[in-house]
Amino acid sequence: MSWQPPEGMDEYLKATELCDCDNVELQRKAKEIIKDAKTPKDAALKIFYFVRDEIPWMSRIQSDVKASSIVEKRKGQCCNKTNLQVALLRAVGIPARHHQVKVKKEWHKGVIPSSGYNRLPEILPFCSYCECYLSEKWVACESCLDKALYEAMLKKGLVTPEQIPTIDWDGEKDLVVRTPWVTKSVGTFASFDDGLRGARKEVERLIPRVYRPLTGFFFARINRQVDALRKGKK
Repeated sequence: MSWQPPEGMDEYLKATELCDCDNVELQRKAKEIIKDAKTPKDAALKIFYFVRDEIPWMSRIQSDVKASSIVEKRKGQCCNKTNLQVALLRAVGIPARHHQVKVKKEWHKGVIPSSGYNRLPEILPFCSYCECYLSEKWVACESCLDKALYEAMLKKGLVTPEQIPTIDWDGEKDLVVRTPWVTKSVGTFASFDDGLRGARKEVERLIPRVYRPLTGFFFARINRQVDALRKGKK
């Protein structure tokens, strides 16, 4: 890494409990990902594409998971992927933050089984995407959808090219993949730990206590459907 972090950005570079950018293994992975990057923009792009495609979207009840754990597990839902992206960027000296939004549940229609979809609230309150500071400005760089899932959703007609023209990012313009479904911007946060914990509590609240022992089976079913969709079998 041959660049210095900008001044006055300390809060967007520090580690938190869940965004553990100071974790040794996470830092090692970050350096591996940005190998040969000449500029912060190059590094941010390498991290974006790693999180987008090497960490496939998978449903899980645990929102409040450390970024280093997501590197190890190699899967996560949108808030997990955002947390990892923020942590990797911070680990290489690029300021990054969380942008929390509320999103219509139609975002998941056809992606997860109807039994799960029907239990979701109309508005999902704890969705997020990453923003990083490049060329003296904040740029949105949402990595939620991996390429295989996006292409499968297009082929199946679950989304249209007009709704999501691209999931590619150029390191300069804002990329917010879920724009058509966003109902409200909640704001940007240097630390999103409380929000991630709140997301888990919200999911647990939606699951009746009697069914909670079956959550592993329920989320496995969602992920089987997502995998089948990626492979063109759904």
